Amino acid sequence: MQTTKHFCLNTSFGTDPVFGHPARVAILQYIINQKSCICNDLVDKLGLAQATISQHLKELKYMGIIQGTIDGKSVCYCIEEKKWKEIQEYFNQFFEQEVKVNQCC
Repeated sequence: MQTTKHFCLNTSFGTDPVFGHPARVAILQYIINQKSCICNDLVDKLGLAQATISQHLKELKYMGIIQGTIDGKSVCYCIEEKKWKEIQEYFNQFFEQEVKVNQCC
């Protein structure tokens, strides 16, 4: 007898707010591509207003996806690796589900 692995989208996990806004995705992608912490160069690189970037960084930090440290007058941000691995696992489980269509409309 074959057992079916079920996966439930858990909106309390917090992925909707993270990936639901293109600015947050762009910020995360930029930080990931740098492979190091970034310090105050997002405005020039992303072309978004400082206030917009600050708000999204605040949200990403609140969600635990990035961490920030104060370095003089600037704040440096990097990906929080443990949380990032949790998100990867979450989506891996979701996309590993087998899709079988018996009949389509």
